[in-house]
Amino acid sequence: MTSTSLRRSPARLLFTALPAALLAGCDTIVMKPHGDVAAQQAQLIVTSTFLMLLIIVPVIALTLWFAFRYRQSNTEAPYSPDWDHSTRLELVIWGAPLLIIIALGTITWISTHKLDPYRPLDRIDAQHAVMPMTKPLVVQVVALDWKWLFIYPEQGIATVNEMAAPVDRPIQFRITASNVMNTFYVPALAGMVYAMPGMETQLQAVINKAGDFDGFSANYSGAGFSDMRFRFLGQSDEDFAKWVEANRKAGEPLSRAAYLKLEQPSAREPVHRWGGVEQGLYDAILNRCADGQKMCTHQMMAIDAAGGMGKGGVAGLRQQRVGDQQRAVVAALCTPANPTGAAQPEIKQ
Repeated sequence: MTSTSLRRSPARLLFTALPAALLAGCDTIVMKPHGDVAAQQAQLIVTSTFLMLLIIVPVIALTLWFAFRYRQSNTEAPYSPDWDHSTRLELVIWGAPLLIIIALGTITWISTHKLDPYRPLDRIDAQHAVMPMTKPLVVQVVALDWKWLFIYPEQGIATVNEMAAPVDRPIQFRITASNVMNTFYVPALAGMVYAMPGMETQLQAVINKAGDFDGFSANYSGAGFSDMRFRFLGQSDEDFAKWVEANRKAGEPLSRAAYLKLEQPSAREPVHRWGGVEQGLYDAILNRCADGQKMCTHQMMAIDAAGGMGKGGVAGLRQQRVGDQQRAVVAALCTPANPTGAAQPEIKQ
């Protein structure tokens, strides 16, 4: 071995080891999760990839084989310049992809309904079904700038950037946002679900193994997005009860005034705990009226469903009976025949 090759060996070794070192830092939690919903989603990825490889691998192999077989220098390969059709080849070319598409479509249709995030869980894992009358743990999630608020209505506590749940107990997440759209995502638990202001999305999930897992937003939402992370704790029933009790002793209740301060944008927010939650706070956040200075969206929708405040607030609104129906008639709107909008006499039927 020459001195030149000795000098090059460390560089070659580093060049060879660098990709392996980078791959060693990859987290495989997406494909090896600890929640049954995420596990089913990971299996769906594996199955779909395998079905697609049934087409991709043979096509790549045949492409290489044809390039080698019919290269210009291979004079022994058959030469058929007038060839244009083969029924058997056409059946393979079109039939195999069609079967793969049918299989993928069937799997997609089934999994779309089975893994619907709004659908209550029917199993804890592949071996255990959800027992009848099992009550899920309800967690109300609010995506803030740039932190996560978790409200436990049953336990009467709230936390920021940390949540916990018992192992093997169904969890019902009710998710909204205070300002811009985010995504609620715990790779070990289930797939991501969007959090949108003025709307509520849901996620049904279960964690099957105790541990400390990462949660974050996967939708860019501003300057503090990179640090918009939280801890998800999978715990035994006893540890979860202790965690709840520790939060109850942690501080004052989360009032609307405290929430309005919390709602202000801030990054890298430490964990906060509240020993109580003001009644109706989550509904006020969801309906965009936590500050108490404007009408809640559910009130607006109720007015619209009743005919609209615009019609109800117009002077001269009268009830008119037409046949068997009672109608509200506005008798004070401006029309070509009544440019001043003066009230018109009620029409008798």
